[in-house]
Amino acid sequence: MIVFRYLSREVLVTLSAVSAVLLVIIMSGRFIKYLAQAAQGALDPGVLFMIMGFRLPGFLQLILPLGLFLGILLAYGRLYLESEMTVLSATGMSQQRLLALTLAPAALIAVLVAWLSLSLAPVGVAQVQKIISQQDALTEFDTLVPGRFQTLRDGTRVTYTEELSDDRANLGGVFISEKRLNQDKTKERGPSVLVAERGHQEVRPDGNRYLILENGYRYDGNPGEADYRAIQYDTYGVLLPKPEVSEEVTEREAIPTMQLLGQEGLRERAELQWRLSLPILVFIVTLMAVPLSRVNPRQGRFLKLLPAILLYMAYLTMLISVRGALEKGKLPIGLGMWWVHGVFLLIGLALLYWEPLKLKRAARRAGVAQ
Repeated sequence: MIVFRYLSREVLVTLSAVSAVLLVIIMSGRFIKYLAQAAQGALDPGVLFMIMGFRLPGFLQLILPLGLFLGILLAYGRLYLESEMTVLSATGMSQQRLLALTLAPAALIAVLVAWLSLSLAPVGVAQVQKIISQQDALTEFDTLVPGRFQTLRDGTRVTYTEELSDDRANLGGVFISEKRLNQDKTKERGPSVLVAERGHQEVRPDGNRYLILENGYRYDGNPGEADYRAIQYDTYGVLLPKPEVSEEVTEREAIPTMQLLGQEGLRERAELQWRLSLPILVFIVTLMAVPLSRVNPRQGRFLKLLPAILLYMAYLTMLISVRGALEKGKLPIGLGMWWVHGVFLLIGLALLYWEPLKLKRAARRAGVAQ
């Protein structure tokens, strides 16, 4: 029991540290993407942390298996390096016994991954889709930030306001620059620039919203060219476009797992198999990690780390590729992803029993030589 607690603590502590680092890296990259959309006026900055919170279960369901895999490699690699595993082996600790002890914390992680994959992640995706839908209903006026140039319409339009009332009803010091194209939309013409002292929003009966500018000028074209125009106006209306928000989620990812059980579509059934595959992934990577963590103290603990990571990435890549093939009907849905798990299960068993077989053969040869 003491050895079990010691090994479990080593694995779980290393798993927590590795998972925390991976989570920070992944969430930082995704947060930068959302922050860029907010700076362009496509997202309300106030919903960024809500989106990240709802996306957290989806990140963790992929991070935890990798964290466990690396945790076993690093924790047990240190024990081999410091000859602690040699002492345990001298007391009768075989690779099979070590695997049996390691499967206990792995089962805990598998239950957590199953909870994330089957329950929390779909709920989080559904909430993200809801937020994105609400953001799609916003216009340029709703996302304006005073004192900041905001680019919309794929960079063809830039909007700036010097002042913005608290209720977002009135603007002061407005500047709008928009690129113009010729009639066949193949060649860019001179820009169109609007400046105004103030402006306000107006909703028309058809649902479109306009920014009504007052006391300003409109400049079309480049100064000095024949088609350059400067027009003074008292009132001018500008249609407010809806920001385009991109989010890489699909509808089936938001379907509750219980509803997927009754679906017959290829994408829905592939999605269900993917969710079930993640807890299975935890056990199989544990089976592979235990023998891969065995290192010679003279070789260092990181000798097998790179090949082990490549093996894990091959496993995950195959699952993702097979998922796509199932969705497109290129593979029989009955075959599913299970054969991928079978292949890597055999690889794990081969790794587990290969080293003991080599030792037995070496012992036999030594006995014959004597």
